[in-house]
Amino acid sequence: MLFAVTMDVCLPLDLDPGVRSDLIAREKAYSQQLQCSGKWPHIWRIVGQYSNLSIFDVANTDELHDILWNLPLFPYMTMRVTPLAHHPSDIASPVLRRRREHRGGCRKRGSPARRSQAVATI
Repeated sequence: MLFAVTMDVCLPLDLDPGVRSDLIAREKAYSQQLQCSGKWPHIWRIVGQYSNLSIFDVANTDELHDILWNLPLFPYMTMRVTPLAHHPSDIASPVLRRRREHRGGCRKRGSPARRSQAVATI
């Protein structure tokens, strides 16, 4: 199952610098372990914020819940979790890939071949 998770971090300003450094180091190690395992395949920064948008690929909601609750920064985060499903127009989807292969490929809209066909029919 795929989930998009937006994580907003709000560390207290008076948090001890040593505690802060330790939390951030543990968060980095844990997130990189999950990325290497394939459970956390994508992570992006949200510009101008202490936030990220991540994609998780997990077996079920319980697994995602356990992963998120074990983040060292979890007590300082606000999260929004969105379940994802494949879009039928996604050219990378396995179903459409098979259709394209059967039909002989995928042309971009407005490609030279398509434009020349339009001119030829005028």
